[in-house]
Amino acid sequence: MRAARMTILGDKRVTGATIWLTGLPSAGKTTIAYELAERLRADGHRTEVLDGDEIREFLSAGLGFSREDRHTNVQRIGFVAELLASNGVKALVPVIAPYEDSREAVRKRHAAEGTPYVEVHVATPVEVCSVRDVKGLYAKQAAGEISGLTGVDDPYEEPQNPDLRIESHQQSVQESASALHALLTERGLL
Repeated sequence: MRAARMTILGDKRVTGATIWLTGLPSAGKTTIAYELAERLRADGHRTEVLDGDEIREFLSAGLGFSREDRHTNVQRIGFVAELLASNGVKALVPVIAPYEDSREAVRKRHAAEGTPYVEVHVATPVEVCSVRDVKGLYAKQAAGEISGLTGVDDPYEEPQNPDLRIESHQQSVQESASALHALLTERGLL
């Protein structure tokens, strides 16, 4: 277990944390994460966004979309997030992370290291996500071009007890980020 949990910047003690945003493809996870990151940086917080697509390209290249590969991808992201958070960074992690056991393993790693971890479920119905379809995945799945799309023909195990549930289809990005900011403040992480 690493000894230091706080970083000292000047005269200010800074507590890092991992803020894990999970949900279906096109649920709004990344959009909310970047909105919150902008606010946190404006307030002087060291903040990084570990975008699932970027991580898959650079850290998890070569992994497929089997359950095992998805678990490995989530564990790699969780390791990097915990490392950043344990060094005073607010690590915002917008990833699908479809399986409860994978997310629980990340939570346990954080608990073992004494690193704050906040799980946020961006709970957007698949019907709304398919209309948003930012990357065209739902259209490709409907056309038979891809299979294994989380929430359609591959399972998404919704968190049963997330720290926060955001229904992004019922509030703006700014309202969603504000709700998360309020939770972090309430928990003493800001």
